[in-house]
Amino acid sequence: MPCYQDNLGWYESSSGCYLKLMDPQPPPGSPLWDGRSPEEGGALYAANCAVGPGGSLSSTATGIVWRRGPPADVIDPEVLAQRAIAAMQLQPPLLRTAPPQGSASGLVGLPVWMWTDRAENVSGPITRSATEGPVAVEATGVVSRIAWDMGDGTTVTCGLGTPYAAGADGSSPDCGHLYERASANHVPGGGPWPITATTTWTVTWSGGGRTGTEVVQLSSTGELFVGELHVLNQAEER
Repeated sequence: MPCYQDNLGWYESSSGCYLKLMDPQPPPGSPLWDGRSPEEGGALYAANCAVGPGGSLSSTATGIVWRRGPPADVIDPEVLAQRAIAAMQLQPPLLRTAPPQGSASGLVGLPVWMWTDRAENVSGPITRSATEGPVAVEATGVVSRIAWDMGDGTTVTCGLGTPYAAGADGSSPDCGHLYERASANHVPGGGPWPITATTTWTVTWSGGGRTGTEVVQLSSTGELFVGELHVLNQAEER
């Protein structure tokens, strides 16, 4: 039997009933409080109790009950989902470029390839689960996109990108950029272009009669020097 159902609330094993918080609560003095005062604390719940073979629910087995707090044996699937997500240890992208970072081979007009290294918690998909008592939640994370801030005012949105293979010509098939300005002329101190890559993870989870989606964004930084190629033409005097 699910520990939670949207239309019934949380299952309380001690009573065999589903308890759903009444919202709004009845006004003070309502006979539903059965002599209690809202100021005493606690709240009123609509109770739907399991009867019949197989724990089937009967609409006639309902009532209003007072509880000091939520059912003591409530296990929140959302809490388990967060545990499963934490167990993934999701990481930001591992930036890779061609020309490589730290080199002086980047040039204005030369195609730049961008990609991230592949690892389960870097590129996905990744699945983890968390369990407490009878409730188990499974979560799966996938990379929805990676946004590259190239430092020159351009943002390139890609998937995981294609690793550069030695000897490859032209632009990346799915994640590339073409600098039109040299970094030394526009970055203070004549340095490289600063690069920030942000991975957007979409994590879906289900369990305990619930489902949900979480979005996680993680960033990493790098830099790329981009120079200019100067061609010197000399005319011979005759």
